[in-house]
Amino acid sequence: MRAFNWQQVQHLTSKSFVCGYCGNPLASEKGYFAQGATDHRMHLYIYICHHCEYPTFFNESGEQTPGTRPGEDVIGIDDASVESIYKEIRDSYSQNAFTTCILGCRKLLMHIAVSKGAAPGKNFIDYVEFLSSKGYVPPDAKEWVDHIRTKGNEANHEIVIMSEEDAKDLIGFVVMLLKLVYEFPNKMRVRGS
Repeated sequence: MRAFNWQQVQHLTSKSFVCGYCGNPLASEKGYFAQGATDHRMHLYIYICHHCEYPTFFNESGEQTPGTRPGEDVIGIDDASVESIYKEIRDSYSQNAFTTCILGCRKLLMHIAVSKGAAPGKNFIDYVEFLSSKGYVPPDAKEWVDHIRTKGNEANHEIVIMSEEDAKDLIGFVVMLLKLVYEFPNKMRVRGS
């Protein structure tokens, strides 16, 4: 374990990034700096977001923790478990936990199906069929549901670490599905009232 000497809050070289907590883009110059106790070429930084005031850590190679959360906020999700799992998926990705993220995407499909009337305790394929037969998954998107099934099975049943690219693809589909199932119908209900 390397030792670092942390300095008090100070003005740093401005750094542009997207806050992993609030999702706002920013260029911060306020934060903490540490120099290696024995290797003075080693530098660590903690920048403070001026939107939410939470800290973001950057290691010596510039890797950000927490990282940017992928996807986007989806309005109108009326099921707490669906909303919670979607948040966990995004948080997992921001921590570079891509295998966990992919497993969460698979689980999310099950929760969406149950929230829309599928019986609990079924097999995953039953939930996929439910979502398809009820029209929640557009006909041309069935391959994506199967892709989530395949990647989820691979992550769950094989000794493999999933890639960032796979996780990002699955989150992209999940966002689209959540918008179709929750956000767009909610917008119409709000408009109609």
